[in-house]
Amino acid sequence: MKNKNTIFRLLALILLISLTDSCVSYRKTGFLQDMTESSQIELENKVEAVIAPGDELRIIVSSYDEAIAKPFNVLNSQFAGTAGSQNQGYMVNANGDITLPVLGNVRAAGLTRLQLTEKLVSLLKDNGYISDPFVDVRFINFKIFVLGTDKCQALTIKDDKCTFLEALALSGGINQYTRRDRMAVMREVNGKMTLRYLDPRSSKIFNDPYYVLQQNDFIITQDIGAKYLLNETNLWMSWITMGTSIASTIAMFVVANNNSKK
Repeated sequence: MKNKNTIFRLLALILLISLTDSCVSYRKTGFLQDMTESSQIELENKVEAVIAPGDELRIIVSSYDEAIAKPFNVLNSQFAGTAGSQNQGYMVNANGDITLPVLGNVRAAGLTRLQLTEKLVSLLKDNGYISDPFVDVRFINFKIFVLGTDKCQALTIKDDKCTFLEALALSGGINQYTRRDRMAVMREVNGKMTLRYLDPRSSKIFNDPYYVLQQNDFIITQDIGAKYLLNETNLWMSWITMGTSIASTIAMFVVANNNSKK
């Protein structure tokens, strides 16, 4: 009876430890843990991607009179900074300018996609080129890079806006071994590389200035030491298993050999 009580207590203790580990695991890995069904978080930063040197833009000018708009959509090799076809687009040069047909050099760096659209519409109207211009500006080479111990990939973003959580989802998510408190966004700011840690377990992430990603941002993740300990343990266990199998085979061979001599 005493032995049965001891066994029961041991099983209860094991169950309690298992439940505790599950809770600890969620606290370490769960997303947005401080949010509930009724949570409403006001966004302080409504940041959009900013055009920078090296960006490639698709720019289409249209009007009710297609003949008037046509000259602004002809990409010609004599215009510096343009590509050979409309699929490639206009490259923002090192000075932050794009060179457009008829309009010439236009400053683009430092503007959002919508700000550049408004600027081009004003230039077309104010210079008397088109009275009813419609301009569409899109990023072509908007990429985010994800670097981790188990994955390294480049994400092509079709929109002009991508958040930290969206990028994680597009990359396939993160495993339970990824440190949530050491997830970094690396970004070039004014010619200097900056690094900032974001923690997806808290809703405070929504108002972090690095939550909305810029093109060519890097998301860098780190793994906890438990992963490496587990891998090392599995490696040693495989060697032990192999050694045990070899020893068993040799023992069987020796026993069989001794029996044959009798």
